[in-house]
Formats: sequence, C-alpha cells, structure tokens
Amino acid sequence: MIYLDNAASTPVHEKVIEEMVPYFREQYGNPSSIHRHGRFANMAIQNARKRIASLINAHSNEILVTSGGTESNNTAIYGIASQSKGKHIITSSIEHDAILEPCKRLEKEGYMISFLPVDRYGFVDPEDLKKEISSDTCLITIMYANNEVGTIQSIKEMVQIAREKNVIFHTDAVQAVGKIPVDVKELGVDLLSISSHKINGPKGVGALYIRNGVKISPLILGGGQENGLRSGTENVASIVGFGTACELAKNNMSENSIHLKKLTSKLTTRILQEIPATTLNGHPNMRTPNNTHFTFFGINGEDLIIKLDEHKISASTGSACSVKIQKASHVLKAMGFSHEQVTGSLRLTAGITNTEQEIDETVDTLKKVVQELRAVSPYKSKYNF
Repeated sequence: MIYLDNAASTPVHEKVIEEMVPYFREQYGNPSSIHRHGRFANMAIQNARKRIASLINAHSNEILVTSGGTESNNTAIYGIASQSKGKHIITSSIEHDAILEPCKRLEKEGYMISFLPVDRYGFVDPEDLKKEISSDTCLITIMYANNEVGTIQSIKEMVQIAREKNVIFHTDAVQAVGKIPVDVKELGVDLLSISSHKINGPKGVGALYIRNGVKISPLILGGGQENGLRSGTENVASIVGFGTACELAKNNMSENSIHLKKLTSKLTTRILQEIPATTLNGHPNMRTPNNTHFTFFGINGEDLIIKLDEHKISASTGSACSVKIQKASHVLKAMGFSHEQVTGSLRLTAGITNTEQEIDETVDTLKKVVQELRAVSPYKSKYNF
C-alpha cells in the first residue's frame, strides 16, 4: 500500500504510541481527582500542554485542548461571536467546512458574514480584507494554509490590518502547524487552531491557542475543566500523544521539510513532464511542503481515485470531510476553475513515512491509469489524447 493522503490524516508515530500506552494500562486516573492516580494524569496533561505550546511559541496557559480542528474552529467563532457586540464576521471563500458551516449558521441568526474572494492561486488579497472591515466587525478568520491546494496565506500582513482596526483575528492552521514554522508571537494572531492527527498524532484531539487577554465564551459547560472553557473529563492518553507529536514535529521540522519537498518536487516534475494535459493547482512556491494538487483534463477525479485504490494507492480529490456529502470543491470553484477542471482534480499529499520509490511507483501507475481513463473519455477528441 502507498498512502498519499496525509492532508486527510497521518500515520501515528511509533514514539507517540509508545508514550500513550501507559495512560491506558497504568496511569488511568481522572485528572480532576486529588489522589495519586489523578495527580499523575493531571501532570501528564500539563506536560503535554507545554509541548503543544512550544511548537507554536505560545505559553502553556494559552493552550485550550479540544477534540480536534473542527472543535477548535467552532470554539473560536462561537466563543468570540457570543460575547461580542459586533455582528459582522469576515472569512474567506476557501475555508474548511469547520469554518464555513458555523459562519453560515450565524448568518441565519442575524450575523453578517463576508466571504472574501481569492485569486487563481487561492490567495486572499489583504487589500480586500482592509476594505471589508467595519465598525461592526467582531472577528476575522482566515486559514493559514489551504487543505486542498496547499496555498499559504499572508497571515502576518492580515493580522496587522486587523490590529489597526482592533478586530480579533483567528487562523485555522491545521494544515500548517508542524509542517512549516508557525510562531504565534511573530504572527500576532489572537486565536489559532491545531489538530493532532495531521502531525502523526492520534485522532480526536487538538488545540486552540488563545492569546492571553483574549476572552471567549465556552461551548461545553459542566465540571469546569480546561480553565472553565471546555468541560468534560480529559482524554489523557490522546493528549499525551498529541504533546509527543508536537515535540517530534518541532525537533524534526527542518529534516521533515527537506524530505517532503524532495518527494513533492519529484512528484510534480514527473507528472507535469510525463502526463500531458495536466496542470498543478495552487501557488507553485507558496504552499505547504507536503501538498501537490493536479487537474488531469478529460477524466473524472473520483474515477481516478478508485483506479488508484485498485492499485493500492490512496489519494483524494480534496477535503476528506466533504467526500460523503458528494459536492464539488468550493475551493476550486472560488479559484475560478471550470467544471471540467474541478471534476478532474487529484490531491496527492506526502508524509514523513513516504519514500522516493513510492513516488516513482505512484507516477508510473498514474500514467497508466490516466491513459486508460482518457481512452474512454468523452473529451478524447477535444484534447487529442
């Protein structure tokens, strides 16, 4: 099996598993309990919190542990909106559904939502943001790196615009953290979302960075865990695993980045050179090191994924969270892509466990599969395949 869908999820690192196991077998106490078992569990969470914070240069008390990127995004949006006087939120047209859906719900509740456009690379123009801010704007939420095409936004520049207008700024950094250096102090963001399973940690755990001084309302009420911002008994083993994954990502980021760029460079070069009528989507340079996204004209991307799966290669057309809904990519549509460009797309995202041999095998297989599908394509005469 060759796994090239690391933007959807990543294999859990062996070191992560190793550090999680004791919290299933021996250290199973409730972190809220004051006895020895409880204290050990609580200490483990606080240690993990420090590791998470260190990855993004935050203070440990600025880290709210959540169930993942979706909850972090929802907490940021509702947590600010519910206690703000302003009723205007600015976001982009290419956000993950974990941003767009909460915004759409708030829109039905009387909030005004501005969806900023993007160019053909998926970039938000900071000037568009500046024009959209009003005295009623309570939150700006723009993703750091796009989950489909990998384009990295000019977050620091947009944060400066928000600061000048005294508006809270949140970024969904799920696809960026752990892959590229992210420093919340340098960026100046108020809120930032992270997910464990995107950086070789366990699923079902993530974090929301909340800059000291920023006030948000909790989504989940109960026993007052997480400083009253997220009630419920903590998932100790997963939090420990998340902390370990963050530490590994920080310590190995340079080495991992070089490895990922080498793989994606080979993948991109070979595909564009050896498979005709193919384009690379997203910005050619300002993108996450693990992401490649292509359009193969004349074929359907879902057919391509099924064929690749038959050859034991895992890939995707875009966001794994949208597959079951069976809708066309809103990201590619926002970038101005035609129906044919959208339906013929394929996302291949490398991970730290992938090898150059796997990349070569993937391209060799992809060439055959694309040729087979184009042989029966209704667009065959149009492109002279």
